[in-house]
Amino acid sequence: MIGSKTFWKLSVSCCVAAILAVCPRAAQTQTSKADFVKQLSSYDVVWNEPGKGSADSMPLGNGEIGLNVWTEPNGDLLFYIGKTDAWSEHPRAETGLMKVGMVRVSLSPNPYVAGKSLVQTLKLHEAEIEVTEAKTLLRVWVDANRSVIHIEIHSDQPLKMKAELTPWYTEADKIALPTVLQGQKDQVAWFHRNGAGSDPGVLNWTVGAVMKGDGLVNTNAVTLESADARTSQVLSIYPFSASEPDTNDWLLQVEKAAAETDTVTLKKAFDAHVEWWNQFWGRSWIFLSGGAEATEVTRGYILQRFVTACAGRGNYPIKFNGSLFVVDNPADNSNTKNSPRSVSANYRAWGGQYWFQNTRAMYWPRLMAGDFDEMQPLFKMYAQEIKQNAPSVTKFYGHNGSYIAETAAFYATVQNLKLKPVGKFTDYYFTPVLELSMMMLDYYDYTGDKTFVRETLVPVATAGLTFFEQHFPHDAQGKLVLDPDNAIEMYWMAHNPAPDIAGMRAIIPRLLALPDGMVDDATRNDWKKLLRELPKLPQAMVKGEKVLLPYEGEQTMKNGNSENPELYAVYPFRLYGLEQPDLNVALNTWKARKIKTTGCWVQDPIQAAMLGLTDEAQKDVTFDLTRKDPRLKFPAFWERGHDYMPDEDNGGNGENGLQEMLMQINGRQITLLPAWPRDWNAKFKLHAPYETTIEGRVVTGKLVNLKVTPETRKSDVKITGRNNGLAEVNQLSRELLGAIVRTADSVGQP
Repeated sequence: MIGSKTFWKLSVSCCVAAILAVCPRAAQTQTSKADFVKQLSSYDVVWNEPGKGSADSMPLGNGEIGLNVWTEPNGDLLFYIGKTDAWSEHPRAETGLMKVGMVRVSLSPNPYVAGKSLVQTLKLHEAEIEVTEAKTLLRVWVDANRSVIHIEIHSDQPLKMKAELTPWYTEADKIALPTVLQGQKDQVAWFHRNGAGSDPGVLNWTVGAVMKGDGLVNTNAVTLESADARTSQVLSIYPFSASEPDTNDWLLQVEKAAAETDTVTLKKAFDAHVEWWNQFWGRSWIFLSGGAEATEVTRGYILQRFVTACAGRGNYPIKFNGSLFVVDNPADNSNTKNSPRSVSANYRAWGGQYWFQNTRAMYWPRLMAGDFDEMQPLFKMYAQEIKQNAPSVTKFYGHNGSYIAETAAFYATVQNLKLKPVGKFTDYYFTPVLELSMMMLDYYDYTGDKTFVRETLVPVATAGLTFFEQHFPHDAQGKLVLDPDNAIEMYWMAHNPAPDIAGMRAIIPRLLALPDGMVDDATRNDWKKLLRELPKLPQAMVKGEKVLLPYEGEQTMKNGNSENPELYAVYPFRLYGLEQPDLNVALNTWKARKIKTTGCWVQDPIQAAMLGLTDEAQKDVTFDLTRKDPRLKFPAFWERGHDYMPDEDNGGNGENGLQEMLMQINGRQITLLPAWPRDWNAKFKLHAPYETTIEGRVVTGKLVNLKVTPETRKSDVKITGRNNGLAEVNQLSRELLGAIVRTADSVGQP
């Protein structure tokens, strides 16, 4: 027998536990910083053995400078240095974006003993790599706030350090050998300069670095060694790029930049570096639980976001085909016409050009992640291209407007399509300026940056829409006739292709809704006129069901690629989806699509989520965020697919798909859990339009602990499906808890 007080204690405890399982917010506050860092750090990458080469490297970077870091069997530390503007003399070529250099660091006496513990750890929160050998620690970090790489060595016994610039070119690279400056005092300096014969856009471009450290002296032009053994030493490397016809001026500039960097003490610099990354990780997160698959998807999402941040704040956008982290490849088979060949880390299949459809994959997820700073290089480059392409459009076609070539070097202009009457692949591919405008509109909705609207968005969108209006003819009814015009790369020179119609129908109403003062009346009237002139999206009845078509007319064109242009109306242009009319048309189109695949640049994970197809979205997102290249050791160096490893499209689309499973945006409305599986629990914080953040937890399919900032946006939040009753359940839980406590009090419960 138990007493009444004991009975009520047990009853209250059980009921409270049951309620808190449904509504954890009643029992916990927001995750503390220490708990968050602990959870993030559980996804640190830890290796307990040395590597064999660059394929066994970890990525590190500060947004502009990227490293591949690995150890060799003798315990030496090596790393490749990449930079977002390290353009060779032929930027379009397969070695167009090259490595700045490779450095080997060794210690004497060598603390590493074969067979003993050597641990290499990528610490995500601090954005550093630590290598421990016996009682010696090597710390590698790239300053988040300055253009410098630091390698710190701390040991229990005095050691000498040797740092050597190691050859990183091969004859097959077909780029000029670097110049190592002779006669340097206590430093190593080198550069690659694009001289005569270079593409005009990069003539005189000079990329290199200076390497030095306190107590390090030259033994030759490429090697520094400690003058005396020490227990603590620091090696610093200062990569630098400039357009300089005189290499002496280049050296003076890099030495000045290094001197300015060194005015900040190492401790202050490291503390500020860690704080930058702490704020980065605090912007947003997604942590899943519910089994090994959920853990691996979380790891893929976190590491992809880290890799993007390591290369996403430079002078140019991220390269889809390897970013800054390509490595030596002894058996490359990306060119299937030839036998596998050995290529260096300067090589990447598909070259140094930017392909918009591939590049965008890394940038759409930046919106919900709140990584708005990482979008600036993309906007800057393409806005400049739009501006510089306008004179070419006028020269070639005699009309105004501009567009972005689907495939181009960062400085390249568009080509004269009159010289290509039989267009192939990306020749008549005009969609990028429309999708870029869509992304810019979203960026404005998320950030409220009116200066960006006036100076970047409106000029880009206006130039693009003017091109479409003036480049294509009109029929007898005054409707625009998009012909010849590609349905992306799938159907060449089609008639009224769906992607461009969907793009204009998506962006023009949003442009017209911009606040007064951002757009002049004449431009608004031009947009209204174009909107009236647009043809309808191509549709047809297939097996008794209405579907969207990739282009207008008989569907007899041959495939030019493996894509579904008709589904651009779902993503990226969001004319159809869960919160849009005629969802059944989009679902019918999805079922009828010709190309059913995933990975790399394939959009299926995103489109499945946007259509509420939970099982398909979960399967495809899992594939994308766990698809490690078997030749590479780092768990988020994705298999090359159609591109080159590590494939950034694969990771970017996985990020995007996972975000869309959790949250979707339709105007002011925020829809939560639109395609969320019951077997994945989650803790998340994501960004939404109008400077809003959404934070919460998902427990067995239920959304709990919801926090909306600012609170005024709560009324715009919709929780789908079985979660619609959350507010009522939480209110009932609070009332029930109060009743239990009051009853317990009446029988003497303390």
